[in-house]
Amino acid sequence: MRRFDYHRAETLEHASRLLTELGDDTFLFNGGTDLLVEIRERLRRVRNVVDIKQIPGLSDITYDETRGLTFGALVTVGRLENLSLVRQRYPNLRSALASLGSIQVRNRATVVGNICRASPSADTIPPLVADGAFVHIYSRTNMRVVPICEFFTGPGRTVLAKGEIVTGITVPPAGDNTGKAYLKHGRRKAMELSTVGVAVSLAMDDGVCSDIRIALGAVGATVLRAPQAEAMLRGTRLDAETVRSAADRAMEECTPISNVRASADYRRDMVGVLTGRAIKQALETFA
Repeated sequence: MRRFDYHRAETLEHASRLLTELGDDTFLFNGGTDLLVEIRERLRRVRNVVDIKQIPGLSDITYDETRGLTFGALVTVGRLENLSLVRQRYPNLRSALASLGSIQVRNRATVVGNICRASPSADTIPPLVADGAFVHIYSRTNMRVVPICEFFTGPGRTVLAKGEIVTGITVPPAGDNTGKAYLKHGRRKAMELSTVGVAVSLAMDDGVCSDIRIALGAVGATVLRAPQAEAMLRGTRLDAETVRSAADRAMEECTPISNVRASADYRRDMVGVLTGRAIKQALETFA
């Protein structure tokens, strides 16, 4: 493994200052499941690592009916996956968490780390986009909250400026009239990157869809919404024909590429299949 200097931050201010002063080859160390592999394989040039695991407050998980679910940057995938609240109120997020890597990886990797990696195929991003989550960002001069759909600017790129640190995520509360689902397609069932991922979050009022968000993963430079497909479904009873037409529209809204995992045409077809299935699964909540 290539040598690097290790720094342990005691506070957010300390971590932000180190990120600013040590230069562009400085990275935060949290779960480390991606960072350490990339250092070992020489995929990333790293001169300094700033450990934030001792900073108080970043391991907290809270929920209230007004604000929703908030979890800090140190919360692991496995811890959130096994939380009964997530299983009951955010089944789309829970499905995404359970499909990420192996048990060993999930017990080490953090959700915020998976988000900040900004991979279009990241499992946790589509359900958080579908649920309208917010990213909390700290710097020494400012604290801001950014809608997660505006957080990503491209593959591996985010709106974070030098010295800024993501401290946590807030997911709006899940009402009794909501249904959620996340479906992932890959070449195998476990320990696999997503070929296509589709998350759905919908609300029903007297049998009519009052709101719906559809998020598409691994079929664009960032995780995409499907606004035209969503518009087709709002105000309808989500019958089979309407859902099929909206799924076809979602296929037209994505911008997949071909790579070693799948061709662009195959990914586009799977968007249609998974969108229809995810909507159906979300509707089973009301059955």
